[in-house]
Amino acid sequence: MSRSSAIEVVNVSKNFGDYTALDHVDFKIFQNEFFTLLGPSGCGKTTLLRMIAGFETPSSGTLLLNGQEIAQMPAHKRRVNTVFQNYALFPHMTLSQNIAFGLKNLGWDKARITARVGQMLEMVHMEQFAQRKPDQLSGGQRQRIALARALAAEPEVLLLDEPLSALDLKLRQAMRDELRALQRDTGITFVFVTHDQEEALDMSDRIAVMGKGRVQQIGSPKEIYEDPTNRFVADFIGDTNFLEGEVILLDGAKATIRTALGAEITTTHQGLTGPGPATMSIRPEKIGVGDQAEGVVLTGTVRARNYMGGFTHYTVQIGEQTLRLSRRNAHSHQDSLEIGAAVQVGFRESDARVLGQ
Repeated sequence: MSRSSAIEVVNVSKNFGDYTALDHVDFKIFQNEFFTLLGPSGCGKTTLLRMIAGFETPSSGTLLLNGQEIAQMPAHKRRVNTVFQNYALFPHMTLSQNIAFGLKNLGWDKARITARVGQMLEMVHMEQFAQRKPDQLSGGQRQRIALARALAAEPEVLLLDEPLSALDLKLRQAMRDELRALQRDTGITFVFVTHDQEEALDMSDRIAVMGKGRVQQIGSPKEIYEDPTNRFVADFIGDTNFLEGEVILLDGAKATIRTALGAEITTTHQGLTGPGPATMSIRPEKIGVGDQAEGVVLTGTVRARNYMGGFTHYTVQIGEQTLRLSRRNAHSHQDSLEIGAAVQVGFRESDARVLGQ
């Protein structure tokens, strides 16, 4: 079943002098979708968000909002609102006045504004603070009011520019849950910009991983993590082991690679057109140790150990190569692997991925 597009980015490029911030970017964001633009600093994600908001114009290409061309449309005429990283609340206004400000500019009558302000304060659980000023609130509370203000005018799309980056860890986790619930409750398309992979994996319906001004891959969180299309995506999303090798056989979607581990491994590949140099990726949590080693089983020596609470991370040397693996601490008195100990490690061939150079 086809889905209606909220936003279409069609072959969009953006140049700042000799610098190319976006290079022929092309994708769709669907109605009622939580869509995330994820990537490192300088990858072009914020530039793209600013184009959708109307704060930048493309050097070339087309932007559509619900089928209407908006590339040259002034920001105030787009039914798009933005939640900024620094909240951008008016410090001299109460919370109610902050939420009401944009509605007054839209020409809403007083009764409708009062009703909508009350509804939004209730939605973000801030009714009791309606007459407070922003400097009387915590960071999380200010973020809720910024969201309420942005949602009050019933935008077709809500843009969120790294809105959680200034919050502490616990509050960031709680706000992720609240954002996802708000998106589901309102049915508004959310476009979320972040460099935090955990935020993206936790909240998104789909993720566009951006790098060097281009979209490297678009997919669900599981697709992005389990089946990266190239080394950039595999490296940016989560942790992984890269092993250089030589592809000796290509058979449809399968490739056989000879790695420096001494084993020949046959598994899924991405982007290969024939035999030659390639990289194998295997996630640390896919590698078993001791009696959990299976599939491709190798013997190595523990060189490092890092206890991280729920998991302990190990570095195991196998010949001239090292593998990082993660072992879940299922019990409080679980034995650790000692540094210098000889261990068996193993992984299923199907859990590895072969990536083009």
